[in-house]
Amino acid sequence: MASGGTEAFPDLGKHCQHHDCNQLDFLPFTCDGCRQVFCLEHRSYKSHACPKSDHDSRKVVVCETCSMSIETTGHVGQDEEAILERHLKSGNCDPTKKKKPICPVRRCKEVLTFSNTSTCKTCHVKVCLKHRFPADHACSRGASASSSSSVANGRWNNRFLAALASRSGQECAKTAKPRSASPPSTPSVEAY
Repeated sequence: MASGGTEAFPDLGKHCQHHDCNQLDFLPFTCDGCRQVFCLEHRSYKSHACPKSDHDSRKVVVCETCSMSIETTGHVGQDEEAILERHLKSGNCDPTKKKKPICPVRRCKEVLTFSNTSTCKTCHVKVCLKHRFPADHACSRGASASSSSSVANGRWNNRFLAALASRSGQECAKTAKPRSASPPSTPSVEAY
C-alpha cells in the first residue's frame, strides 16, 4: 500500500510520521523544519521533538547592564556570554539607558509602560493610570479650570443659602390654607 489513503482512494491522506502514531490523516501537516508529515496532534515542534525547530526563529539576549537586546540568530555556534562580552567591549553598552521612565507625580514610583501610561489632554504629560485625571497630578491648566469651577460652585451655594435664609420660617412643603381637591381655575402656566 502507498504512503496513505484507502483501497478505494490510495492517494488520499498521509500517515503521521511520529514514531508512536502512524495515524492516517486526511488533512496532514508538513513541518517546515524537518519536512516530515504529521497529524493534528503531532504538528507542533514540541510534540514531535523537531530537531530543526529554531530554523526560522530569531533569538535575542538582553544585556543586564543597559537593557539592550542583542540578536543572536546569525551567530551560530557562539555562546551567549561571548556575544554579551563583545557587546560590552563595543562601546554601545551605556548603563544610563537602563533607567526606565517613571510617573512624574511626587512620591509615585510607578514605571510607565505601554499598558499603564496615560497622556493628560490638558498639559500633555505622561502619567500612570492612578494619576490620569487633572486633579490627581499637578496639571497647570486642569488646576485653574477646577479652581474656577469651585469658585462658581461657591457663588451658587452662597445664593442658595441666602434664598433659604430669606424664607425665614416659611415651610416649603406646606401652605397656610388647605388645598381643595379641584384644580385651580386659572392655570399657573400659560399655553401659547
